[in-house]
Amino acid sequence: MLIFNHNSLGSYSTGDLAFIGALTNCTRLEILEVASNKLGGDLPTSIANLSTNLNDLSLGKNLITGSIPHNIGNLINLQEFAIGGNMLTGPIPTSIGKILGLRLLYLHTNRFSGEIPSSIGNLTWLENLDVANNSLEGTIPQSIGNCSSMLHLKIASNKLNGTIPREVLEIRSLIHLSMSNNYLIGSVPKDIGRLENLVGLYAAHNKLSGELPQSLGKCLSMVQLHLQENSFDGTIPDIRRLVDVRAVDLSRNRLSGTIPEYFVNFSKLKYLNLSINNLEGRVPAQGKFKNATIVSVFGNQHLCGGIKELKLKPCIVQEPPMETKHSSRLKKVVIGVSVGITLLLVLFTCLVSLRWFIKRKKQQHTDSTTPSSLEILHEKISYGDLRNATDGFSSSNMIGSGSFGTVFKALLPTENKVVAVKVLNMQRRGAMKSFMAECESLKDIRHRNLVKLLTACSSIDFQGNQFRALIYEFMPNGSLDMWLHPEEVEEIRRPSRTLTLLERLNIAIDVASVLDYLHVHCHEPRAHCDLKPSNVLLDDDLTAHVSDFGLARILLKFDKEYFLNQLSSAGVRGTIGYAAPEYGTGGQPSIHGDVYSFGVLLLEMFTGKRPTNELFGGNVTLCSYIKSALPEQALDVADESILHSGLRVGFPIAECLRLVFEVGLRCCEESPTNRLATSEVLKELVSVKERFFRARRTTRR
Repeated sequence: MLIFNHNSLGSYSTGDLAFIGALTNCTRLEILEVASNKLGGDLPTSIANLSTNLNDLSLGKNLITGSIPHNIGNLINLQEFAIGGNMLTGPIPTSIGKILGLRLLYLHTNRFSGEIPSSIGNLTWLENLDVANNSLEGTIPQSIGNCSSMLHLKIASNKLNGTIPREVLEIRSLIHLSMSNNYLIGSVPKDIGRLENLVGLYAAHNKLSGELPQSLGKCLSMVQLHLQENSFDGTIPDIRRLVDVRAVDLSRNRLSGTIPEYFVNFSKLKYLNLSINNLEGRVPAQGKFKNATIVSVFGNQHLCGGIKELKLKPCIVQEPPMETKHSSRLKKVVIGVSVGITLLLVLFTCLVSLRWFIKRKKQQHTDSTTPSSLEILHEKISYGDLRNATDGFSSSNMIGSGSFGTVFKALLPTENKVVAVKVLNMQRRGAMKSFMAECESLKDIRHRNLVKLLTACSSIDFQGNQFRALIYEFMPNGSLDMWLHPEEVEEIRRPSRTLTLLERLNIAIDVASVLDYLHVHCHEPRAHCDLKPSNVLLDDDLTAHVSDFGLARILLKFDKEYFLNQLSSAGVRGTIGYAAPEYGTGGQPSIHGDVYSFGVLLLEMFTGKRPTNELFGGNVTLCSYIKSALPEQALDVADESILHSGLRVGFPIAECLRLVFEVGLRCCEESPTNRLATSEVLKELVSVKERFFRARRTTRR
């Protein structure tokens, strides 16, 4: 046995794996484990010539390149082959099907291409197959159904197509089935319920369709059910017997019908996402539906009721029909009354319409009226209320300022609630349009990582001047900017510590999630146009919330002249270094511009350096500074506080930073069309997080 896991062997370079050739003389070698080191260079073909007694070969979490030798099947007694978390390319050799006693096969998080070989079906003792996070294509081989001992099948985040083969359902032992982030089509097989031991089903982000099978309710061991972002239709199946379920995500489909009442009784449920479907009817207000942090139902236009935090319209209560006893006289009375009421309603509607028309005409000659976009806001608040709540807009309550206004911390005594009040500077050109843009942007969008606009004030101050203010939920941990640059913050507001690497990664994923929602999943796609650290706010748990939509544009109907004016005035002055280069030459607002800004933000988060740092000038930019350091010197350009944030020895921090920097640079491509899509950004960052979260857990053992 040779076991050297979790050390610093190698230098990520050619020659690091030369020792494998020498080990071919060790004819009694049974275990070789060199995972989580710094091994680089191509995987030598001599690895297939190691002892046939070898039963455990582990080379995962290094930076090994090259491909798996085609004759790897020579290692006929292997029981565990773990080479995930490297940079291997090429196909998975078909000869792997010759290793009949193989139980654990970990090939995840590499760059393998080609198809999953059908010879996998020969491995009838296989318990774990993980080929996730690669570039595998083709269909899921039907032969995989022969792997009757399989417990974990993970094929997520590839380019697989075709349908889910029914043969997979022959694997009665399956505990986890992970197929998300592929191009799978067709429906979920109707007899999915045969997998009685299934704990987790992950098939999100595919092209699956049809109705969800009722047999899902027979998967009694289910804890995690993730089928979001497909094209499923029909009603939500009866899964009331899945009493141990903790997370259900059916969002971004085409499901219809009502929300089943049985969700109320799921005592272990921690997450239920039914958003962006075609659901209708009353939302329960009992059980888990009392907690808006657990339940998400936005984007279903015909839902009503529920708790007030869900911000749904109230349900109309319909009186039960009266008994008529077949009386013709009563029928005549009812008809007569109905006709009368109808005529009155028609007359009333005409009068209201006429009054509205006259009022509308008058409004065309004045700009002091309340914007129509505020009609959806629930609460009304006066100038006097806000003045009192902020102690006369005292500087001691000021928590920030921007291009168009100042933000104050305020206590609303009627609700005993702390909020943030953004008071617009109406003397500033474009302030009114910024106010309108923010109301328009936030009035009908919902996302857990968007700051919530609670209400607004459109009034007159005590001197008779126009007054506009927006009231948001308060973020106790301030902005991301103050965490990244604490030296620029007053002592009393300075964070008590620095952000760890994984906290920064979580924040980046939160922001990317918002952009993906705004760009792709909103009913009207929109661009934020002003993304930067000061517009990313952090709550108690350091969860990120994107704010400040004063420059946001709904992409289907933007005002080009207004936007360009903003860029040439306040917009660019406030965001030099973050604005996409095409905006400086008259480019239109676009999702590509947001991706560029996110890329700059991502690089700033992990270097601790603003794009306007004094280091940069001439041909040297934040992007070129990082690009010149990759791939070997990622640690040299990283924020030093990350390197001292409690990461244990053996944690592959350099590799993590390199991957994050590469995502940031791909977002900052000069050409807009060459930049990553937000869905790809999100996928890459989540993959990095999962990979290094596992690495952190391993280093703690």
